[in-house]
Amino acid sequence: MADKLDLRPTKKLGQNFVIDAGTVRRIVRVAGVGPDDVVVEVGPGLGSLTLALLPESRHVVAVEIDPVLAAQLPLTVAERGLADKLTVLAADALKISAADLGGFAPTALVANLPYNVAVPVVLHMLEALPSLRKGLVMVQAEVADRLAAAPGSKVYGIPSVKAAWYADVRRAGPVGRTVFWPAPNVDSGLVSLTRREPPPTTASRTEVFAVVDAAFAQRRKTLRAALAGWAGSPAQAETALRAAGVDPSARGEQLDVHAFARIAEHKP
Repeated sequence: MADKLDLRPTKKLGQNFVIDAGTVRRIVRVAGVGPDDVVVEVGPGLGSLTLALLPESRHVVAVEIDPVLAAQLPLTVAERGLADKLTVLAADALKISAADLGGFAPTALVANLPYNVAVPVVLHMLEALPSLRKGLVMVQAEVADRLAAAPGSKVYGIPSVKAAWYADVRRAGPVGRTVFWPAPNVDSGLVSLTRREPPPTTASRTEVFAVVDAAFAQRRKTLRAALAGWAGSPAQAETALRAAGVDPSARGEQLDVHAFARIAEHKP
């Protein structure tokens, strides 16, 4: 199909296509997609995962930024008699909203995500599509570790905290390099997402995320120092931290999302 389309996978779009049937079946199985699910798939590419999702779900909304691939996917699916279960959006996944999905309210995000935009896409989808209840994404192994990291881990950081605002996140298994074309130079991993309510707080998501960004901007600094700009001064940062029940000498990687929400509530 790539030859027919004169397609050359590009690094710019993070195109590494899944070519192993066992892997796409595994993704659909682990995702737990069923006949009541409307699935949003980001970056369907040549359609291998799409073809595995369609028989198991009620409908698939595929978001593809490459116009050539977006035009080909309905043809590929129609050849297998599944065209009525597919909607293709030729769009940038980072810019779509619920209103763009043609009346569909997706319940599951299942995707082989381009490595270069994996974290922004996951966070944007969780924010823009509140109907999402679960997800399974394939990402670079290092990104999978970061998304699923717990406080205190060496790789715990901004993606870990922001993902935890929306969902329980966990690693759901490794993926080797040989299942892709072209084969990437890094290993991949599956990440499972289960939507839950954000922490109970009077602060908005934007306010909480501002604290998170400030706390990790200078990882080695104590929160008293790291949040000085956010609070107005180190002393004001210390006052806010103590009011939130957080040790001012702690560092951002020690706090869970609930602690960041408490800090945000006490901005001077």
